[in-house]
Amino acid sequence: MTHTLIFDIGKTNKKCFLFDENYQEVWKEYVRFEETKDEDGHICDDLTAIENWMITSFQKVMSLKEFNIKAVNFSTYGASFVHIDENGKPVTPLYNYLKPFPENILNQFHEKYGPEMSIARETSSPPLGMLNSGLQLYYLKYAKPEIFKKIKCSLHLPQYLSFIFNRTPVSEFTSIGCHTMLWDYSKNDYHRWVYEEGIDEILPPIVKDEAPLDYTYEGRSLKMGYGIHDSSAALIPYMRAQKKPFLLISTGTWSISINPFNKDRLKGKDLKNDCLNFLRPSGKAVKAARLFLGNEYKVQVENLRRHYGTKEGYHREMKFDEKLFGELKKSSKKYFSLDSINKGDHKIDKTDLSKFATYEEAYHQLMIELMKYQVETINLAIGKSSIEKIFIDGGFADNDSFVKIIIHHFDNYKIRTTHSPLGSALGAAMIVSNKKVKRNFLKKHYAMKKQLKWK
Repeated sequence: MTHTLIFDIGKTNKKCFLFDENYQEVWKEYVRFEETKDEDGHICDDLTAIENWMITSFQKVMSLKEFNIKAVNFSTYGASFVHIDENGKPVTPLYNYLKPFPENILNQFHEKYGPEMSIARETSSPPLGMLNSGLQLYYLKYAKPEIFKKIKCSLHLPQYLSFIFNRTPVSEFTSIGCHTMLWDYSKNDYHRWVYEEGIDEILPPIVKDEAPLDYTYEGRSLKMGYGIHDSSAALIPYMRAQKKPFLLISTGTWSISINPFNKDRLKGKDLKNDCLNFLRPSGKAVKAARLFLGNEYKVQVENLRRHYGTKEGYHREMKFDEKLFGELKKSSKKYFSLDSINKGDHKIDKTDLSKFATYEEAYHQLMIELMKYQVETINLAIGKSSIEKIFIDGGFADNDSFVKIIIHHFDNYKIRTTHSPLGSALGAAMIVSNKKVKRNFLKKHYAMKKQLKWK
C-alpha cells in the first residue's frame, strides 16, 4: 500500500493529510497560527510559521514507518504571491488579499490599459483590488520600487509551497486563472499589460501538463506536485468520477459555485456580481461565481454568541427548524448588517437583534439573509446550462440549515454533500497520483440528502 501526502493550507486552518491508494484519509494534522502584520500594518498570514511547520511535518510524516509515501502535493488559496530574490528567499510578507489597493495606483493602471470593466471582461476577473493578485505586481513596481527591484521571481502561493521543497520555480494554470487579472481568456495568453510592464520576466514558465516532478528525500523517490488552487482542486474528484453535467459549491471562507459545463461568455452583469472564470489544470476555462459567505458567517455567529451568551461553537449544534424558517420567511425585512458581502440591496447600517428572543430565531434569520445571496450566486453559475446535480463540498456541507435551504430552493436538482470536507485535499492527491477512479467513487465518499417537502 502506498500513500500520498497533502498539505492543504487555508486562511484559517493549516492541514496535513495522508491518503491511501483508494483515497481514504489515514492520517491528519490541523494547526492554526497567529497572524502577523506587513510593513504597512495590515494583517497577513505568517509565511515563516507556515513554512517551518510544513518542513517539520514533512520530516515527521516521512519518518512514520507504517506509511509508504510515494507522492506529495499542495493545495491552498489563490490571489496570493510570494516574491523571492535570487537566493529563493521571500522579499515581502505574504500580503493579505484584503489589503486595500491604493486608488492612485489603480487609476494609473486603468488610464494606461483601459477602463475597469473592459479589463475585467478580457481577463474574466471582476474588479477586486488586491484580490486581482496580478495587480499586486503592478502595485509593487510603482508603490514600492525598491522592493520590486529585489524580485527575481514571483510565485503564486500554491507553487511556492512546492518550491519550498523542490526549489523549482513554475507557474500553473489554476493559480494564473483565479481572478488574477493576468490572463487574457480570448487570446489564451497573458494580457498585454503583463508584457508591456515586463511582468512576464519575473513570472516563471507555465507548467503545460500535469506530470509531477521527481523528488528524492533521504534516498527515497517521490512524485511531487506543483501545487494547485484549492477551489480548482476541489473540482477534480467530481470531474473524474461524474460524467453528467453538475454544479459544485465549494464552501469555506469563500463559497464558490463552479460550473465546468457553462460555456457562456461572461457579461458585464456577471462580472459586477462577482462571476468570473477559473482555469483547470489543463488550461480550459470554468465559470464560477463567488460569495464571501464563510467570512461573513464567522463574524455573525460570533456576534450572536456574545449577544445571547452561548458557549463557543454553539452554532455547530444548530438543526434546521422548518416551521421557524417558514414563519420568518413571511417577512422580507432585513436585520443583519452583512458588511463583507456588501451587496447593494442589503444596506443595513447596524444589526438589530431586538426582535429575536432566542439564539435559534436569530440564527435562522441570519441564514435566510445569507442564503438569499448564496442562491443568487448559484443561479449565476448555472446560467442556461443543463445540469441535474448540485454537489456541496467543504465546511458548509455539514451545516444543516445551509444544505436544507439549498434543497428548498433547488428542489428540481439532486443535492449531494460530502461525508467530510476534504475536497481540495482529495483533488490535490488525485492530480499528483493520477490514478483513475471508479464510477462508484462518489457513492463511497458522498451521501445524498433526502429531498424535503415544503408547505
